[in-house]
Amino acid sequence: MNAPHGANQHPQGEVVLDLRDVSVLYSGKPAVKKVSCQIFKNHITSIIGPSGCGKSTLLRSLNRMNDFVDGVSIEGELLFYGENLYGKDVDPVEVRRHIGMVFQKPNPFHKSIYNNVSWGPSINGYNGSMDELVERSLSQAALWEEVKDRLHDSALNLSGGQQQRLCIARALAMQPQVLLMDEPCSALDPISTAHIEDLLFELKARYTIVIVTHNMQQAARVSDYTAFMETGHLVEFGETDQIFTHPNVKRTEEYVTGRFG
Repeated sequence: MNAPHGANQHPQGEVVLDLRDVSVLYSGKPAVKKVSCQIFKNHITSIIGPSGCGKSTLLRSLNRMNDFVDGVSIEGELLFYGENLYGKDVDPVEVRRHIGMVFQKPNPFHKSIYNNVSWGPSINGYNGSMDELVERSLSQAALWEEVKDRLHDSALNLSGGQQQRLCIARALAMQPQVLLMDEPCSALDPISTAHIEDLLFELKARYTIVIVTHNMQQAARVSDYTAFMETGHLVEFGETDQIFTHPNVKRTEEYVTGRFG
């Protein structure tokens, strides 16, 4: 699949992902219900909401990770630079090259630090300098200076925060355009969380980022746009400052002020 730039302009920026009445169903039962919103290039969009509201299910639909779950079906349109990600001729593996993902818990391979980063590009036929790609990816993930002298040590010897940054480097090595992050700090200590948040600000200069977080303070700190979901519905979507200071929907105000959830 191709991802032409400038394919879909909007007053707030270039639209990378355009969700149009997207529903995700498990064995016919909807977990995400007719969600419509737009994800803008080189911005961070947070998805917030109480547990079980469908935010991670929606995130996984953005790069077809739900394809691995039996009985899942998608309704509506999910466009990536104007191309339907679920079109009949679209290769889901190619989708995941353009739209990478970092999961809730660090999941490094049982390999060296170097091989964790190089494995994906190598099996996908990367022709450039692998050493340069590994260094660049680890540098973008703010990990290079900490590991450059032990690249061939096991990744499992890294701390939890370092492992999560390694997983970010592993995703970046595939040179995606979008980076999805599913509660990437929930298993980390406050210092490691701060490292990841600082990293997000640097990464959005190069990537479009969508992050699911249960931490509303984190959403307020790092994101440009926020989507609030409840019981599978998108209750409100807007600029983060607006969502947290003067939301248009009373239910949003109740959630961000801690009255429920």
